[in-house]
Amino acid sequence: MAWLLLFLASLLEIGWAVGLKYSAGLTRPLPATLTVVSMIGSMGLLGLSLRMLPLGTAYAIWTGIGTVGTVILGIVLFGEAATVVRLGFVGLIVVGMVGLKLVSPQ
Repeated sequence: MAWLLLFLASLLEIGWAVGLKYSAGLTRPLPATLTVVSMIGSMGLLGLSLRMLPLGTAYAIWTGIGTVGTVILGIVLFGEAATVVRLGFVGLIVVGMVGLKLVSPQ
């Protein structure tokens, strides 16, 4: 259950990161509101997952999923560069997250 909470928190992190772009610096009311709601939900679910998961592992995976998802959406939604080198480094983040999950006690 803790891993599910952490995954949902990570998805909300992607949501608020992308929301910051759409809200134009929190100046557009609807995107800004959705961004803040995503931030609160993400932090709340992260906090709940930390009751059962090691801090370092949970935080690294939360930020890792958020980073990978945000990079992918940046490419898809905003036409950001999708170079082999950039995607290779994103792959390294994924490898690090998988490694942390494999060695985690939970």
